[in-house]
Amino acid sequence: MVERNPTPRRGRGARQRILSSATALFEAQGINATGMEEVASRAPVSKRTLYIHFPTKDDLVVAYLRHLTEAGLTIESVLDRRDLTARERLLALFTVPDNGTGPIRGCPFVDAAAEFPDPDSPAHGYTRQQKQRFTQRIVELVNELGAAHPDILGEQLAILADGAATRAMVLNDPACGRHARAAAEALLDAATA
Repeated sequence: MVERNPTPRRGRGARQRILSSATALFEAQGINATGMEEVASRAPVSKRTLYIHFPTKDDLVVAYLRHLTEAGLTIESVLDRRDLTARERLLALFTVPDNGTGPIRGCPFVDAAAEFPDPDSPAHGYTRQQKQRFTQRIVELVNELGAAHPDILGEQLAILADGAATRAMVLNDPACGRHARAAAEALLDAATA
């Protein structure tokens, strides 16, 4: 899930305007449906300037995903919250934001991997790395809880989180997160009993 960005204004750096425009467009209409010319127009920058900063659409998509990660704009950022216990952080993964103004977009990494299906493409590769990192972070929290078989449980919780985000997007129903959270609670209870 991604926080919506306003239309960029002139005066900010071209690279940042391009990235802000791409983020808003990708979130609103998807990656493949957004052309580079449309991003340049919305930024507003010339196509030449766009391609100086991002020689390919793959480069732009990787920058977009990196921006979401670094800015804490993905659901995974809840794993960094120090005001929650390890268990609370894990269960917070299953809170599907309901923005109330548009469709639920789901996980931007899953979206990017689906729109760049070649596993050797830079966008798909970056997504794979982020999903592996996500699972490892879950394993670390599961380990803090003293759960049996943390690697297996971490993978199960990552699959549940991805499934909840995807199902919520497909059905446009944030309640999918509640059902996945109940399954996650059962898994955590069984592993820490």
